[in-house]
Amino acid sequence: MKHLSINVSGLVQGVGFRYSVVQLADKMGVVGTVRNEMDGSVSIEAEADERILYIFLSKVKASPSPFGRVDKLDYTFSDDVKSYRKFTVIG
Repeated sequence: MKHLSINVSGLVQGVGFRYSVVQLADKMGVVGTVRNEMDGSVSIEAEADERILYIFLSKVKASPSPFGRVDKLDYTFSDDVKSYRKFTVIG
């Protein structure tokens, strides 16, 4: 189990991006959180097996929302697992 922190910029607010991320995470067995940031970006905290997280990351980069567009994606992996129970939208 690994922890993945992602910050996504582009057309990611007001287009169903967060809810599309939740659907993707639920389908893949990923747990964590997603929230809008004041600067217009979206932050994602995700936990799963490392192999699954790399696939999740590639799907987020391609924008799980058909109306969204990812222009920039920053991420870091860590062993600092927070043991989320499910994937939820914050705020």
